[in-house]
Amino acid sequence: MGDKLAVRDLVHIFNKQEVLHRISFTVKEGEFLSILGPSGCGKTTILRILIGLLAPTAGSIIKDGVDITRVPPAGRNMGIVFQNYALFQNMTVLGNVEYALRCNRDRRGQARAIAENIIEQVGLTEHIRKKPYKLSGGQQQRVAIARTLAMNPEIILFDEPMSALDAATRLLLRKEIKRIQEQFHSTMVYITHDQEEAFALSDRIMVMDNGVIHQLDTPENIIASPADNFVREFVIDNLELKINSLVKYVQVKR
Repeated sequence: MGDKLAVRDLVHIFNKQEVLHRISFTVKEGEFLSILGPSGCGKTTILRILIGLLAPTAGSIIKDGVDITRVPPAGRNMGIVFQNYALFQNMTVLGNVEYALRCNRDRRGQARAIAENIIEQVGLTEHIRKKPYKLSGGQQQRVAIARTLAMNPEIILFDEPMSALDAATRLLLRKEIKRIQEQFHSTMVYITHDQEEAFALSDRIMVMDNGVIHQLDTPENIIASPADNFVREFVIDNLELKINSLVKYVQVKR
């Protein structure tokens, strides 16, 4: 499994402050990589640079061996799923998923068929004629995912897609995202501040703080060998707190 994406020495300066400090990492073909860190650590900045919404101050982005650092978003063949869904409220589920396809010259003629197929695969066929305000938060996020999948991107980026959802919906959507990745063999980069979410979904996790990478490894290796005190405290200690807070209820039930 080769590298689908390689980020090299990425620097971003905003308001004379260095937000990213020579960030380098790779994403393998078909991999689910989570970027995990607290608010303000630079993870969303990385996402915006990857998709092409923000230009880096220095560094490069290599996709399939080609430098795409200065390529416009439309030429990167990446899709993004935002935290706030970003759906057209005046359009139905079908209209939202079809929209980008109808703007694409090569897919315009197949837009309806492609959209209906994707909507079926994410389990929303019974809601296909509804507008977003008639859907739950989890259903709206599935529409946003379907809209991204319809364009058949090589890489899908997620910007904290579950932050606004309740716990039960997050668990369901977590399973759905993992199922979609396996079904479509997608390469996914997932931004989150939730340790449990990152460990449940990821092949590898990149732990960040203050614009630097503290550790990039498999969930198992991070637990077994945390790279430093930040990883130990932010990741492991927080996971243990969550587990310990539930153990007493499990024991009572038994």
